[in-house]
Amino acid sequence: MNAALPAPSPESIAARKLDPEKIKHGAAVYGKNCASCHGPNGEAMTNWREQGADGRYPPPPLDGSAHAWHHSTATLERMIREGSPDGGMPAWNGKLSDQEIGDVIVWIKTLWPDEIYDIWYKEIEGKQK
Repeated sequence: MNAALPAPSPESIAARKLDPEKIKHGAAVYGKNCASCHGPNGEAMTNWREQGADGRYPPPPLDGSAHAWHHSTATLERMIREGSPDGGMPAWNGKLSDQEIGDVIVWIKTLWPDEIYDIWYKEIEGKQK
């Protein structure tokens, strides 16, 4: 697994104004549907940057140590719905509801260290509004 990133404190997660019920539901949906590939805490595997024999890359970490935070919420939603043929991510459209997808993304945002979340919010998400 990847080196641990500094976990955000409960206070900093609260300051992000993320709905606690969405966080709880998103964690449950993630655990059931996503953890087998991305790791139970979004950490993935250490070899996620290495192309496999099939030409595909393993699932990336979602904990702030890779590129998930480089994408807007809308882009993350689309990636989950449509999948990623180059990386082998399956499409979850029709398997997960819009609410489940949204809640998983809310939970993923709780994994990002404060510095990463702040940059994402200012440079990525803030420019979408």
